[in-house]
Amino acid sequence: MKHRKLVAYYRVSTQKQGISGLGLEAQRVTVREFTKGKGEIIAEFVEVETGKKNERPKLEEAIDFAKSNKAKLVIAKLDRLSRSAAFILTLRDTDVDFVACDLPDANTLTIGIFAAIAQHERELISARTKAALAAKKAQGFKLGTPENLTDKARRKSIEVRKAKAGQKKRYSKERVIALEQRRNGKTLRQIAVYLNKRGFKTTRGKSFQATTIMRLLN
Repeated sequence: MKHRKLVAYYRVSTQKQGISGLGLEAQRVTVREFTKGKGEIIAEFVEVETGKKNERPKLEEAIDFAKSNKAKLVIAKLDRLSRSAAFILTLRDTDVDFVACDLPDANTLTIGIFAAIAQHERELISARTKAALAAKKAQGFKLGTPENLTDKARRKSIEVRKAKAGQKKRYSKERVIALEQRRNGKTLRQIAVYLNKRGFKTTRGKSFQATTIMRLLN
């Protein structure tokens, strides 16, 4: 990696880790050791999320910042982006220049392989968690949080589900168009321009970007 401007992206899995700094400092050390003598870290972005969820506002900011400053995006580990193979591969197609410290020489083939491994790891974790919960239930333990069983909590849950259903319905047309454009060989950026010119907006009322098209396709 040539000496150049760098943008560091860190992700911690829980709000508690985000506050305490657990895991975050380890990523900072890894990135700083890896980039020593190779470039200058001009910005850092910290995401407090789960590996399962693909909506990453801080990652989107980091990508836009890196592109506008002609910088390389640096992460400590590949699974810090996501354990979803589709997400990592689609991110690769956004044309953002990024490198993972644990895979500095990854190319378009190897990053696909490691992305699939990361997703497999996520699926194994999910399977082990479900098996552990099933075992607890079989032993007579009550699962779930008691306060979530109140009438108020149930009403809130219904409202959230309705809101999500409304968002999915709004996005159905844009998704169909995006998929059709993708099959025709259009890039994520070209699809975003196409939707924006026709007045489509994201669920947040903003213009489409390559990263929002990526999530839409996923």
